[in-house]
Amino acid sequence: MTAVRTRTAALAAAAVTITVAAAAVVLKAGHWTLYADRHRIHLTPVARRSCPDCRGAGGWWVGGANPEMEACGCWATRRELRVRLLPVPAWPDEPPF
Repeated sequence: MTAVRTRTAALAAAAVTITVAAAAVVLKAGHWTLYADRHRIHLTPVARRSCPDCRGAGGWWVGGANPEMEACGCWATRRELRVRLLPVPAWPDEPPF
């Protein structure tokens, strides 16, 4: 019985490791950054190094009296994805609404 439990635990650990490795490959190939905690999972797009416009910098500076950074379309026009898991607790000294 102990051998079966040990084998099951080893297979579960291997499955988790393979799943994490596959997720890392997919995120890198799709140019995403992952942030996860117990309250949310947040995926944000990343600039592509192969972009002919920004070459992975994410944008360029527009000159003038007030220089600003203009975002490149390789990442700025892509949507952010958020999955809410658990509600964020309210601060104890603030009203709930």
